[in-house]
Amino acid sequence: MPENTPRPSILLEGIDKSFGPVAANRGADLSVTTGEIHALVGENGAGKSTLMRILSGMYAADAGTMEVNGRDVSGWTTAAAIAAGVGMVHQHFMLVPTLTVAENVVLGCELTRGVVLDRVAAEDAVRALSVRTGLNVPPDRLVAELSVGEAQRVEILKTLYRGAKILILDEPTAVLSPPEVQELWQVLRSLRDDGGTIVLITHKLDEVIEVSDTITVMRQGRTVARMATHGATPQAIACAMVGRDVALAGDAEYVRGGSSGQASAVPSVLFEVRDLTVAGARRAAAVDAVSFGIAPGEILGIAGVEGNGQTELVEALAGLRRGTGSIVLAGRELIGASVRERGDAGVSHIPEDRHERGLVLDYSVAENLILGQQHRFVRGATLDTRRVLEHARSLIEAYDIRPTDPELPARALSGGNQQKIVVARELARDFTVLLAAQPTRGVDVGAIEFIHARLREAKAQGKAVLLVSADLAEVLALSDRIAVMYGGRFVAVLPREKASPDIIGPLMTGAERAA
Repeated sequence: MPENTPRPSILLEGIDKSFGPVAANRGADLSVTTGEIHALVGENGAGKSTLMRILSGMYAADAGTMEVNGRDVSGWTTAAAIAAGVGMVHQHFMLVPTLTVAENVVLGCELTRGVVLDRVAAEDAVRALSVRTGLNVPPDRLVAELSVGEAQRVEILKTLYRGAKILILDEPTAVLSPPEVQELWQVLRSLRDDGGTIVLITHKLDEVIEVSDTITVMRQGRTVARMATHGATPQAIACAMVGRDVALAGDAEYVRGGSSGQASAVPSVLFEVRDLTVAGARRAAAVDAVSFGIAPGEILGIAGVEGNGQTELVEALAGLRRGTGSIVLAGRELIGASVRERGDAGVSHIPEDRHERGLVLDYSVAENLILGQQHRFVRGATLDTRRVLEHARSLIEAYDIRPTDPELPARALSGGNQQKIVVARELARDFTVLLAAQPTRGVDVGAIEFIHARLREAKAQGKAVLLVSADLAEVLALSDRIAVMYGGRFVAVLPREKASPDIIGPLMTGAERAA
C-alpha cells in the first residue's frame, strides 16, 4: 500500500458464508477508509446484510479475513465488536417493547445507583443524545407505544450511545420522513467529520448519491464493483446491481407512465370510507373521522410522516383494528367483518411490518404464500401439499424470490425477499381493493420496478388501490390523487398534476394546511 494511501478502517477479503445449501457470501471483499460514508448496495439476497453481520460479530465467516483498524478480527464476537466501537443498526428492530426508550438505549450498559438502574440519569443521558443528534424520541415512552419511525430512531440512538466509531446502518431511512432523513444525514456527516466510519446499506439510490463518498456493489454474494460517488449516477449504480438497465421511480418517463390524472374527479366509487374513527394509544383518535373514496382503476396515495394515523387507518380497513364509521366495498358494508370475511369480499392487504403482520417466520415460504387463504388449499380436512407447493413455485418464479426452495423457512431469506413473499401472496389473490402499506420497503431497485408494474397492472384491471408510502417519490410516481395525512386527518387531497414535494412537504409536517 503506497505511503499516502489512508489505511482502511475496514478490510474484508475473500469472505464466504453459507447457511446450509444457501451461499450468502462468495469471496466478498470490502474496503472502507477511515472518515468516509460508504454505501453498500445490491439486490435483495446479494449478501450485504450477511457481510455486515459478519463484520459486527453476529456471524462467523466460513472463509476469508477481516481487519478493523489494522487488527485481524476474523471470527470476533458481537461483544468484541461493540468494545472496539463497531455498531450495527439493523433493518428489523431489536427492541424490548415492554421497556421504555431510555431502558432500551442503555440496556447492557446501564447507569446505576448501587445495583439499581438510575432511571433519571438514564433518561437525562438519552434525552441529551436525542436532542444532539436530532433523533428526538421521549425517553420515558414505552417502545410498544412508538410508531415504526420512532422505533427506528431508538435503534440508531442505542448504537450511538455505545460510542460507535464504525457505524453500520441497514436501511435506516425506510421509515423516516424527508426532514428526518436530512437530520440523519447531518448526524452521519458530523460523525464522519469527527473521524468516524459509516457503512450505509440502502436501496434508495438518490440517498447513495446524496450522502456517500464511495460505493461498493454486490451481486449474488460477490463484490462486483467499487466506485467513487462523485460522477456516479443512480442509473449506473442500478445497472451494476442488477446487470441490466432499470427504470427508476424518479425518472420523468417513469412518472408519466404512472398516473394519467384522469381519475382525479373520482367518476365512480368502488371503495368508500365515511367518517372512519380509530382509537389511538397516545390520543383519543389515531384516525379522526376520515372519509374518502377510490374509483375503479385508481391509485389513491397517502403521504405523511410516520405516526400520523396511517398504520391505524390501513389496519382498520383490513380488519386488524376496530373502527367506527363506514367501510363499503362494491356496495357491501365491511365494518364489523372479520379479516377473513374482508379477504373473501375482495380486500387484499400488504402490511407495513412484514414480521409483525405479514409472515410467520418459522413457516416455510410455501406456507407463508397461502397465509389467510389456507381454506382455499384444502382437500378433505387437510392441506393439499401438492397444490401448495405448485402455487409456491409459480409465485417464486414470477416474483424472483431467492432462494427458490419453497420449503425453506421464511426467516432464512433476506428482508427484501421476505417482502416479496408478502407482495406475491397479496397480489396473487382475487382482490377488488388493495391496501398497500410500504409495499417496496427494503427491496432492491429491480424488485421496486416489478412491484410498481404490478400495482399499475391492478389499476389497469379496474382495481382500487390505496398506497401508503414513506417514499414520496413512490407516491408521486404511482398515484392518481394524493391525500396528505397529519394528526389523524386528511389535511389535503390533491390531484397528481397539482402535487409536488414543495407542496406536499409542508403539509406532511403540519407547517401548512391546504387552502
